Amino acid sequence: MTSIKEQAAISRLLSFLQDWDNAGKAARSHILDNFIENNQGKTAPELEQEFSQGASLFLVRLTTWLRLTYMTGSSLEKVLRSIGIFLASVNSNRYLIEFLEVGGVLTLLEILGLEKIKEEDKKESIKLLQVIANSGRKYKELICESYGVRSIAEFLAKSKSEETQEEVQVLLDSLVHGNPKYQNQVYKGLITLLPSVSPKAQQLALQTLRTAQSIIGATHPSIVDCVLNVLRTMHLEVQYEAIELIKDLVNYDVCEALLKGLVDLLTPSVPEASEPQPKILSDSTVVLQLTTARLPAAYLPAFLQQAAAAKAIGVLARGNTSLAEEMLRLRVVHSLMAAMGNAEHSNSQRQASLTLEYFVRIFPVVAEHVQRSMGEELYQLFRSNAEDLHMKIDSVQVDILATNKVNVSRALYQHGQFYNNRSFYFCPRDPEQLSDITRFQEDVEGKE
Repeated sequence: MTSIKEQAAISRLLSFLQDWDNAGKAARSHILDNFIENNQGKTAPELEQEFSQGASLFLVRLTTWLRLTYMTGSSLEKVLRSIGIFLASVNSNRYLIEFLEVGGVLTLLEILGLEKIKEEDKKESIKLLQVIANSGRKYKELICESYGVRSIAEFLAKSKSEETQEEVQVLLDSLVHGNPKYQNQVYKGLITLLPSVSPKAQQLALQTLRTAQSIIGATHPSIVDCVLNVLRTMHLEVQYEAIELIKDLVNYDVCEALLKGLVDLLTPSVPEASEPQPKILSDSTVVLQLTTARLPAAYLPAFLQQAAAAKAIGVLARGNTSLAEEMLRLRVVHSLMAAMGNAEHSNSQRQASLTLEYFVRIFPVVAEHVQRSMGEELYQLFRSNAEDLHMKIDSVQVDILATNKVNVSRALYQHGQFYNNRSFYFCPRDPEQLSDITRFQEDVEGKE
């Protein structure tokens, strides 16, 4: 037999549930306000005590109302927050299973794609998906099996709230950890975000890609072009994250393609204009000399990419001499000088000049060829202050840079020999390879 106290508790529960069942939208909204205020942070046993061991009876009403009304957005944020109190409570596995059994994951994902739903409501949906994903591997797999990665990535790209986008990043980061069956799916989803028109989405995708890349340990063929295209951005925070990812990617099998792509970006191709052009303007070596008023706007993305590529090359070269040597083979010196001759974009000139100054300082043979190509006066200006060189040179000197024919690689690789008698060009793939090559170089140098 139940005690008088237990009977009173059951009576309160039944009265509460009856109030909910008979309430209209406004009254239910008020009930939810009270529930959220009084039960935030409670454990599952505490919730059971509050509801006389019948908390699931209220949860099922919440999930039912969610499925009936989520397309209209009626008190949606409050409903989701209330469900979140159940799912996030300690020892809440029972509530989680009950929510999932009625299609909770699919409902949350559908909410993300509804145009009429407010951003705040979608943010609560993301938070619930975080709770589910953090509950274990099988729950992460359930989200992914429900086409969750695509829905979540699309929402990140479309979201207008940076705070909400950061919550999405937390969810994607959770899905890539401890989810071996679908981690590649998350990785590919992150790559598809790189062309997004949202700078914040690009920034967060790049950050999460670095984590995903280290977990997966292999690259997708499309990642090189996608990351290089991000360098067209006007947002420095996005450019920074792209360069940080590039620093990681040179340790993988895409190293050679990545370096070649960066060097190629230093000399962007100029598409033909609608009217006929003199033949001389089809020469890629003089294309950057054009100074028409319409050119900066028309080619700004390519020039932003050019400047970012020069910066990235400098970062890679300063961090790893072997990469610098590999880029010499790709005629990076010629391309850097051509970028220095781009009078249409001062930042391209500045970044290329700073990077070239490093190559000149580290490799005597580069200094020799650059000095010969520039001439003594321009070379001395360059060496005295590489960062401000673009503000001091005249149109003739710009032409000298843009039309240079420097080919350092020819001097370095005569008969297949490496500069300084080093015969190994490589993109480092693992610490052991780096160690072996370093020891080999030390042995060769010790015999000289």
